[in-house]
Amino acid sequence: MNASNPTLGHRDTVSPTHRIDEFLARLGAWSEVLAGLALRYGLVLILLWIGGMKFTSFEAQAIRPFVENSPFLAWTYRAFGVQGLSNLLGVTEILVALMIAARPWWPRVSALGSLLAVGMFLTTLSFLVTTPGIWAAEAGGFPALGALGQFLIKDVALLAIATWSFSDAAKAVR
Repeated sequence: MNASNPTLGHRDTVSPTHRIDEFLARLGAWSEVLAGLALRYGLVLILLWIGGMKFTSFEAQAIRPFVENSPFLAWTYRAFGVQGLSNLLGVTEILVALMIAARPWWPRVSALGSLLAVGMFLTTLSFLVTTPGIWAAEAGGFPALGALGQFLIKDVALLAIATWSFSDAAKAVR
């Protein structure tokens, strides 16, 4: 009987809405963990892949229009050459990826790597302003993106993920 067992009586009075809310809360907590892993290690994968590509002449040539037209980076070709700079960027991206991946063991290292990624993505987003051909002139220019702009716009999301990664790693340091 429900009267002799308060737990059963209480359980019988829980509304279906409350049960759904509890289920959604548990599912939400579980998905938050999975989403965090997907965000962090998705960013790591992208940085490793793009960093590895920097060692190819294809990628070294592909980034030329961005670097040559950047007031921050144009000087680097004189210092390192086209392939040399691309290699340096590749090493940097791979190291940043490994730093971010270290979050479970070394959250400080991951926080620093995430901050470096934020800086990288802010730099690449600056190319939206400095690179000719970003806006599709044949479509009337801004806000229509040309091929170069379409290549760069993904960095808005990558910047957000790197910022989240920094926040998450910094919380773990505390």
